[in-house]
Amino acid sequence: MERRQLGRTDMQVSVLGFGGSEIGFEGADETTVARLLSGALDAGLNVIDTAECYEGSEELIGKAVTDRRESYYLFTKCGHPRGVGSEDWSPESLLESITRSLRRLRTDRLDLIQLHSCSEAVLRKGDVITALLAAREKGYARYLGYSGDSSAARYAVECGAFDTLQTSLNIADQEAIDLVLPLAREKTVGVIAKRPIANAAWKESHKPIDPYHHVYWERLNKLRYDFIRDFPFEQSIAHALRFTLSVPGVHTAIVGTTKPERWQENARILEEGLLSETDFQNIRARWDEIAPASWIGQT
Repeated sequence: MERRQLGRTDMQVSVLGFGGSEIGFEGADETTVARLLSGALDAGLNVIDTAECYEGSEELIGKAVTDRRESYYLFTKCGHPRGVGSEDWSPESLLESITRSLRRLRTDRLDLIQLHSCSEAVLRKGDVITALLAAREKGYARYLGYSGDSSAARYAVECGAFDTLQTSLNIADQEAIDLVLPLAREKTVGVIAKRPIANAAWKESHKPIDPYHHVYWERLNKLRYDFIRDFPFEQSIAHALRFTLSVPGVHTAIVGTTKPERWQENARILEEGLLSETDFQNIRARWDEIAPASWIGQT
């Protein structure tokens, strides 16, 4: 699997990383997660990304692959200690969250700790950055990152405190391409693309039941990309993923799944390489034509 240097860090990351949200929220069992992660690592993936608020995700990852700790880079996020929807940006809470994550993940050091979608106002106040610097000073993490979108993501790159940015980027979410990525390249900030296939929101012809997918589903119904309409579903997924990996400045794309066989399918997608310049620009042109300014990054 191709690897790219993650900005100014010393990490040579695989272009696909494993995202731990699904295994937590969908209640995957330990056996499935062990098969899933072992298969991903065997396929050459070397990035595992999770968060404290992804329910049991950190514990599952810690149990599944702690014996292969030298084979992968381990990323997690802090700021939501009581689950999705909760927020606590106090330095004390952030440091407590990080130490809990270390225990759950069965490791003594994270490769990357990320602030999980705090607002620009919180970032500008500075206490959260001070807390992460303290965590790094204590040896809890090698690098510091911000996970978020829009103006907050732009500020995170501008302020110079973060080594990486994790932000939404896909065929239905392209604000970051112009707003943030040029500056990230200038400042050699590593870029981690989340939701790289737009949650496959076009899988169903009707509006999905889960409201989490509604924004992308509605956007894609207006964008009406030819490849979604004309390609078989799996081929359209591949095209969408290759688009995200073709965006200049993207180093790795985080893909979540609970299906162990998915990594063999992902490996086949990567064999096709990046999109042609024509295909890439067709998607960009369609976005520029259809997307209003209100289509901001989805946190």
